[in-house]
Amino acid sequence: MHHSISLLLVIIGLHMSVQTFIMHSDPDINRKNRWWLVVYYATNWGSWGFKDVCPNGTYAAGFSLKVEELSDGFWDDNTALNGIRLHCIDPAKGLSSSYENYASVQSDVGSWGEWTEIKWCPSGFLTAFQLRVEPSQGIEDDTAANNIRFSCTGGSELVGDGTDWGDWGGWSSTCKGKGICGIRTRVEKPQGMRDDTALNDVHMLCCD
Repeated sequence: MHHSISLLLVIIGLHMSVQTFIMHSDPDINRKNRWWLVVYYATNWGSWGFKDVCPNGTYAAGFSLKVEELSDGFWDDNTALNGIRLHCIDPAKGLSSSYENYASVQSDVGSWGEWTEIKWCPSGFLTAFQLRVEPSQGIEDDTAANNIRFSCTGGSELVGDGTDWGDWGGWSSTCKGKGICGIRTRVEKPQGMRDDTALNDVHMLCCD
């Protein structure tokens, strides 16, 4: 009987420890009124990675991309867009200071390419996005997501330095809060001798 009680307490204790860890590991635990922005023109290879969220009180005002340059050889395996990084600023510090003291967040990232220069909103924050995606090419080389475009507070647009295969899909809905504050990506891991695509889809988190 005592052994059963002890085992039950251990199980309860482990369950409470797991619950506590999950709560504290959630980086946006103090962010209020959060919701995801999604687009419906994307490919679905790979799996969804972890979410990464701007520090409390900050919002994404800029972004950079990890892009593999296209090559045209018959046996080349292009992956195009491999990663998206958001750069978060604190509006309370003023724009000029914030652009020098920003925090960067990213979800899963593909294995290929280099990071581009940061593109900043002229004012405000990122509020919606659009993906450029190449659909399945059958037996030919697939690249999946190729580029991304953001709209900023006030309506200005920023186009990433990605590649130009595929077509632009529809826009996501627009943040009802202050702006985008987090990211989660869908990335296909390296496929060895098979066709690699790297980044396939992305969700953006909005915060008040």
